[in-house]
Formats: sequence, structure tokens, C-alpha cells
Amino acid sequence: MSNEIIFKGFPKEGLDFMDEIVLNNSKEWLDANRDRYDQYIVAPNKAYVAEMGEHLQILVPTINAIPKINKSLYKIYRDARYHLDDPIKTRIGIIFWQGNTHRMQSSSFYMHYDSKEVFVATGIRNFKPPLLAIYREYIQDKDRRAELHKIVEALKAKGYQFPEPAYKRYPRGFDKDDTHVYLSLFRSMYAFTTYVPDEAFHSEKIIYKNFKIYEDMLPLQEWVYGLTLYGV
Repeated sequence: MSNEIIFKGFPKEGLDFMDEIVLNNSKEWLDANRDRYDQYIVAPNKAYVAEMGEHLQILVPTINAIPKINKSLYKIYRDARYHLDDPIKTRIGIIFWQGNTHRMQSSSFYMHYDSKEVFVATGIRNFKPPLLAIYREYIQDKDRRAELHKIVEALKAKGYQFPEPAYKRYPRGFDKDDTHVYLSLFRSMYAFTTYVPDEAFHSEKIIYKNFKIYEDMLPLQEWVYGLTLYGV
């Protein structure tokens, strides 16, 4: 008999558990509540990864959907060097990525949630210096800039959001009068939307709701994936 858990939505008890972490942010508290954490957070998140992974293979056959910690599931602990007073994360992150590079520097479909907000995104949320340099070189090509601009505008027209540019000055090698040069001011490239956890979130309907978002954002995911392959 299979031990695989069928995804039926994210339980409300999981959101309650996340609120409790805010008030009891310590390793000792989490250790004492490990059974609840496994039942209400880990198990449904693994089931979600397995289910959504099968759907995303329709869009990206080579997508990485691995229901394990440090793969599609993020570890619950923050870096202890910088979070002595709040070592436990107060929201849950899930990622599906394409490619063989590190998941955070790969084109990906992403989600995180807590009791107040669900954040759904596609792309790369932070370019580390090597990838930032590649991005700037990649968009030196005016056709690539034009294609990205078209994708950005189309997603904005559907109500999706993008991060604000991280820089005010154009990088070396860019002419301020070039078409779509504003794209050189970004330190990331992703689209996102947010919503409040609702009844759909607590049922299998969340699969279809998030899949529709990822389907809308697929052109951006494909463009960013092309970026990660540049020069490889």
C-alpha cells in the first residue's frame, strides 16, 4: 500500500501553527510541537509539491518538483548566525525550478504563505553578482530587451506585479536613450501576485488557482530560463 498523501488543500491548522510560531519563536518550542509541525505543515506541503509538480510538467516537462527539505521545500530554520532571537521562519516557502543550477538562481515557479498572505511568483527573485552580470550582458541585445519588455507589459495588463528597480543609475555600457533601457536597473526578474488565504487555499482548488497563475507567467519563466543558459 502506498504511503503517499493525497493533497486536499492546506489545513487551517497549519496557518494557526504559523501564527503560534510568531509568539513562540524558539527551537525548544518547535521541538515540543514537532508532531503538529509534521502533520499540518510538512505532510500537506510535500503532497502539494507532488501534485503541483505533475501539473507543471505540462508547462515545463523538465521542472524540478522534489518534495524534500532543501529541494522544493525550504527548511524551517533561519541562519542562526543572524537570527538568535527568531530562529524559525514565520512563513512557508515552496519552489519548483528548471535547470541544473542552484534553485535560487534558476528560473522557477515559487510560492510562500502565512496566515495573512499567499505570495505566488515566477522568475528569479534575486540575482547574485555572477548572474546579475550575465543578465546585463544578455539584455545588451535589443531584441532580448524588446521581448522582455513585451512580456512585462502583457503580465502587468493581466494585473500581475513586478519588483521596483533596484538601481537609479544605468550600468556601464547602457545608453539612457536606448529602447527599454529601464530593464538594466533591475537586480531580479520576476512577476508576482498576492492574495489572502481563502477557502480555495484549504482545498484541492488551490492547485488550479496557482497553476493558472503559473500558466499566465510561463512566457517570463521561459525568458528567464534562456538567461540562465546564456554562456553555459
